[in-house]
Amino acid sequence: MSNKGKKSLGVKRIVSVALMTAILCAVSPFALTIPISPVPISLATFIIYLAIMILGMRDGTISVVLYVLLGFVGAPVFTGFAGGAGKVLGPTGGYIIGYIFMSIITGFFVDRSYKSHSFAMQFLGMVIGTAVLYLFGSAWLSKQANMTFITALSVGTLPFIIGDLVKIVVSIVIGGKVRSILIKNNFLK
Repeated sequence: MSNKGKKSLGVKRIVSVALMTAILCAVSPFALTIPISPVPISLATFIIYLAIMILGMRDGTISVVLYVLLGFVGAPVFTGFAGGAGKVLGPTGGYIIGYIFMSIITGFFVDRSYKSHSFAMQFLGMVIGTAVLYLFGSAWLSKQANMTFITALSVGTLPFIIGDLVKIVVSIVIGGKVRSILIKNNFLK
């Protein structure tokens, strides 16, 4: 590959990570609060699944880390247009930090199954990544909100399982198609 080709790929990579970070920042603040849970329903997990499906583990995780850092320094990118260290270190902050672990685990499975287009492997990876997110977030919620782990799990996880399973399936279908189009048009490698 020529030097010009390498530079072009580098610029495309930076643009794709920045674009996915921007989409995550733009969509995540909009959330639905349910009366039984201190954890709002957000489309953040859906966008993270898409980021991993489209960009892969490395670049998808970079976009998630950038999102978390932007929110940590005060950009209003979290649910309800919140931001700042207080939000990340507060009761629902474990879910925000857990997004990073979820993206790494999910990305590991997606990267290893992309060429074979194994829906089952991608689905399994997203379910495992989401389970880690749930466990990390619920443990954090339990500690921060002074509740038992079982209570935190019941209010911070159970109401979200069906919705997240739907998000996983839709993101695998849409994300796989978008990634194929971007690769075909030499935007991704």
